[in-house]
Amino acid sequence: MKLEQLFSVKNKIVLITGGSRGIGEMIAEGFIANGAKVYISSRKEVEIKETARRLKKTYGGFCEAIPCDISKIGGVEKLALEFKKKETHLDVLINNAGAVWGEPLEKFSEIGWDKVMDLNVKSIFFMTQKFLALLKVNAQPDSKSRIINIGSIDGINTPYYENYSYSVAKAAVHKLTKVLAARLISDNIICNAIAPGPFPSKMLGSAVKHDYTIISKKNPSNRVGRSTDIAGIALFLASQASEFTVGEVISCDGGLVASAGHDLTND
Repeated sequence: MKLEQLFSVKNKIVLITGGSRGIGEMIAEGFIANGAKVYISSRKEVEIKETARRLKKTYGGFCEAIPCDISKIGGVEKLALEFKKKETHLDVLINNAGAVWGEPLEKFSEIGWDKVMDLNVKSIFFMTQKFLALLKVNAQPDSKSRIINIGSIDGINTPYYENYSYSVAKAAVHKLTKVLAARLISDNIICNAIAPGPFPSKMLGSAVKHDYTIISKKNPSNRVGRSTDIAGIALFLASQASEFTVGEVISCDGGLVASAGHDLTND
């Protein structure tokens, strides 16, 4: 039982949505640095191509961008079509693309529900559906394909911010993960989720004006997340080491969920 075999992702073909920045980019770093063949996707063409170029330069591995807006099923179908032009199978699908919407209860709009549910929940279902055949190609009883969905601790705890649709959507991601896991394990496909806490990102940064000082102080670990934190769990879930881990939602939050609450704003 060698460590390098147990946790190896070398030569695995990986697709990461929402891979141009933030958590998606952090996860991509981990896979590229460890020899995986990584495709990243997001709707902003210039940004996703620049991220792919930067990651290739930094780690010297394979990283290719496929620009696509997957908030609607037509975009998911387009991404699947473009991917099939490049590969005949997929080993690891990481559903990370997401959006947030915050408004006071009295003013919260319908578009704030539609936009978030479409991208955060529906896209995960349809990405799984449209890439299922590719995931099945190399799936074997002792070498299963993987789906990793990115949820949030906002889907576990009650969030401080008025992001009603976001927290509900992330709770739905966690439930969908379990439903898909039960359905897909017989196809030799393992589905799990990660529920990140505070990580430096555009999404969280806009809420705290990119000052993570208070958030760090409120965290039991006295910091926000690092790329190694989230990439480490993703690598575990994509490797032989997690072969018997099915339908789980793993928090990656420095202890916020374990310590009950996560009001990150007050001294």
